[in-house]
Amino acid sequence: MVQKQDPALTREAIQQVAGWLEGGAAEPSRSELANACRRTARTLAEELPGHSVELRVPPFVAVQCVEGPVHTRGTPPAVVETDAQSWLELVVGDLGWAEAVSSGRVRVSGQRTDLSAHLPLAALP
Repeated sequence: MVQKQDPALTREAIQQVAGWLEGGAAEPSRSELANACRRTARTLAEELPGHSVELRVPPFVAVQCVEGPVHTRGTPPAVVETDAQSWLELVVGDLGWAEAVSSGRVRVSGQRTDLSAHLPLAALP
């Protein structure tokens, strides 16, 4: 079960990395980056409950989401994997889903992996 995310804390975590995402600030600390990735991935898992897709943002977080066949062991039937910067750019709308997949910044395998209808999760002010 996914722990309920506090929207205010999620917005705060995004704000901590906003300058970096916009290209005007140094890379955030590892803990700030991890916090933003974890909170946003878990928020998506809350909005898309299920166990048929595993969203991975290594090394920070992996969550299961999207209704469908339940995954219990081994590699899940569907995987979405990306790096932290690409994930956070998707979250705030600086990167589009189709572009991310076609450029290889997001790797997908299996069914139900199109998350475009659920991104961005939040916009930068």
